[in-house]
Amino acid sequence: MSAAQRRKMIILMINMFIAIGSFGIIIPILPAYLESINQGGTAAGLMIAIFAGAQLIFSPIAGRWADQYGRKKMIVYGLAVFTLSMFIFYAFDSIWWLYFSRVIGGIGAALLVPAIFAYIADITTLEQRAKGNSYISAAMSLGVVIGPGVGGFLADFGLKMPFLISAIVSLLAVIFSVVVLEESEKVSPIKEVPSEESMIKKLILSVKMPYFIPLVITLVMSFGLMAYESVLGLFVDKQFGATPQEIAWMITATGIISVIVQLFVVDRVVSKYGEGMVLNVFLGVASIGFFLSLLAKSYFLFFGITLLIFLATSILRPVLNTLISKMAGNEQGFAMGLNNAYMSIGNILGPTIAGVLYDFQSLYPFVLGLAILIITLIITVLWQKKSMNLSELS
Repeated sequence: MSAAQRRKMIILMINMFIAIGSFGIIIPILPAYLESINQGGTAAGLMIAIFAGAQLIFSPIAGRWADQYGRKKMIVYGLAVFTLSMFIFYAFDSIWWLYFSRVIGGIGAALLVPAIFAYIADITTLEQRAKGNSYISAAMSLGVVIGPGVGGFLADFGLKMPFLISAIVSLLAVIFSVVVLEESEKVSPIKEVPSEESMIKKLILSVKMPYFIPLVITLVMSFGLMAYESVLGLFVDKQFGATPQEIAWMITATGIISVIVQLFVVDRVVSKYGEGMVLNVFLGVASIGFFLSLLAKSYFLFFGITLLIFLATSILRPVLNTLISKMAGNEQGFAMGLNNAYMSIGNILGPTIAGVLYDFQSLYPFVLGLAILIITLIITVLWQKKSMNLSELS
């Protein structure tokens, strides 16, 4: 990459890191805070679902706006809206205001994420695309790792202190982007999908898009990963008597693995084997991980299996983003908006269904995840064969 590309990439990575990390700051103290306002697990689950739901509704719209009005504007607006949500979270103790804050936060994420990935597509060549997407994914993973650690430290100064610091850091990110970030200079409004069409119609039309199967894989992967994450702490506590510190180490280790893989592994394996092969192999690896999780008899064995699953998904996520981006042509913002929407659907359904299944039997979420991953792998292989046959005929 050129010096100009690297400079823009670093700015985008900082923005993504701050956005993810600032929300991660509040994660360690959220259960205690909810308890302090007489709320519990239902409220915590609704916050995840509400955030993902708002992100789902606005992602396709925001993706189109990124194509129409420019990547920088959507990045700045997304960070500003996200900042507003964090100040609301800090200022109020009413659960309804907190829910409203999550709606605003989801809208901010919907504006931000597609615009960043569309910006990456603008400033990279097809050969550089996987590396660019993996860098952004690494910044997200780093935010997941560092945010909760900072939040745990700040909690010593009061339960609401992490909320205030999160809001201030997000505000600094807005100012930073306004001053430093340049427009990508590749704003090209799409023509195939009329602006007045609803998100539902856009999701229906996505079935006809050449990147529909990668969108489905994104949904399934998000579903499985969020289902896995949502019951992870409960499962290791129930099955192996894991302490909160052991659970925290597991989450931190998976984040570190994700950062290392996305920075140093993704680009090399994609360059050597191609997106299709990597997709097949690591969907298989994730499936094996889910299967082994059903057999694990100790915390340390389950720890290792969890690292394997997160290693696979850390490679799959940027590869899917790259594949969709390459197939989207000049509809980068719209495609990334749909990508974010499909991911949000998985983020809503995964924790909800996994929680219900876990109440019946603690292994059911992993059985469901395994079954869906195997079906997805079969669909992916068949899709690739069909695509190959069509290309040979043409």
